Amino acid sequence: MSDRSSDTDFSSNNNPRHFMVLDAIARGMKEVSDIAKTTRLPREEVELIINDLSLQRLIIKEEKKRRFFGGRKLEIKATDTGVRMLNSKKQELQQQAEQLRQWQKNGNTTQLQSYMESGNNRSWMPFMLFSGIMNVLFFTSMMSMMGMALNPMESQMAGDSGAGSEGAGETAAAETDSNGSTGTEGGDVVDAGGSDFGGFDGGGFGDF
Repeated sequence: MSDRSSDTDFSSNNNPRHFMVLDAIARGMKEVSDIAKTTRLPREEVELIINDLSLQRLIIKEEKKRRFFGGRKLEIKATDTGVRMLNSKKQELQQQAEQLRQWQKNGNTTQLQSYMESGNNRSWMPFMLFSGIMNVLFFTSMMSMMGMALNPMESQMAGDSGAGSEGAGETAAAETDSNGSTGTEGGDVVDAGGSDFGGFDGGGFGDF
């Protein structure tokens, strides 16, 4: 949806941008300016999303006293619940990425197009690139195979994917150690077991 209020509405529980912000926070980014810069989202949108995540107790906002000049700054960190939800979503998307790889390898353009045009599947592409779930070379190759152009958000994430994948890999290792769950590293994916995700809508935080 294009309406800004819908972007930060949890009612439909399906928003990739919320996961993008949550992922940045889980990587250790504690300030709004850093999160906005990394996600390429407008600062005002990041602030709204942070408020939503806080209400859902997926992150914690803390005021820290600065060492100099006596001022205070807001620091943000992900809760255990937030990290678990993030890992769960990444695992779902990893399975879909593996299915897409199989279709692309087999030259199954019809299945790829069906997936990209079904529900809000395509809206998750920037998050998959941002988190390192999907390799940018594979993504651009897949889009070229289908004759589809990248939209502005996909282009931004594809351009930044090198740094994003590295950060995601480091975070994934930490998450695996502390939570016993599988994260992402360098775009690696788990075995999808040949499942068909053609009609997948993806769970999350609100409409993209």
